[in-house]
Amino acid sequence: MSNEKINSISEMFRSKIEILAELSKVKITFFVAISGTVGYILAGGLVGFEMLMTLLGIFILSCGSSAFNHVQEVKTDALMVRTKNRPLPQQKMSISESAAWALAMVVTGLLILIVFTNPLATLLGVAALVSYNLMYTPLKKLTAFAIFPGSIVGALPPAIGWVAAGGGIADPKLMSLMVFFFVWQIPHFWFLMLIYDNDYRRAGFPTPSRYFSNEQLKRITFVWIGALAASCMMIPFFGVTHSVFTNLLLLLAGGILLWRTRSLVVKLEKQFNLKLAFVDINVYVLFVVVLLSVDKFIN
Repeated sequence: MSNEKINSISEMFRSKIEILAELSKVKITFFVAISGTVGYILAGGLVGFEMLMTLLGIFILSCGSSAFNHVQEVKTDALMVRTKNRPLPQQKMSISESAAWALAMVVTGLLILIVFTNPLATLLGVAALVSYNLMYTPLKKLTAFAIFPGSIVGALPPAIGWVAAGGGIADPKLMSLMVFFFVWQIPHFWFLMLIYDNDYRRAGFPTPSRYFSNEQLKRITFVWIGALAASCMMIPFFGVTHSVFTNLLLLLAGGILLWRTRSLVVKLEKQFNLKLAFVDINVYVLFVVVLLSVDKFIN
């Protein structure tokens, strides 16, 4: 086989992997797996093979759910500048191929959870799938406020990790963690609405701008950012953290986030960058996740 043919096959394989990765939204699903990790660690689970398989199950299941979302929203994705270059609108994959990939990922993810975790963790995985693909995704086309029931999806991965490690589903520590992830989804969504409102309206999605002005939306978003920081500071009160230093860092991080997004409610001379603020809020959540995990390991 010639080098040219080998290079051609290699390029085709690489291109297919990139398409499947985009279809599976691996950047998002990787973070979903990380949120499952913090649940597993905080429940006292040991770092090892079982933890790895739990996180792999969460990741693959999330990939399948995301791929199904591409199939569900192929028509609206084609109408939005933000999503028109996704694999399905660009016909890089057929709908049937994408659905088959999604089904394979969902089945594989659930099988991993069945074999390596416990029935409750698997049930929570099914609940996350149903919440995202059968509740949140259809609701987005009906109401501008689908994010409120849809935020349940973001709270479930930490719960999967927690119960997989042997933690109780009704443990107040888990509840505080789930509230944090639940609240995070809301300002995350409001930022997307502020940045891509015209795009969403072009695709026929109902948006909050029907009910609120741009300035009102900014103030509402800031209120939810405040709620996110407050929900984070509630976590230590449930005994999740063990160090005063950790608690101080959580407080400091929340204060920095509020300061960096204050332009949502306070007019400054410098123009406010919504996309940068969107990154800030996600970096903040990642920092909290890492800090809580490190605190658990150290103590």
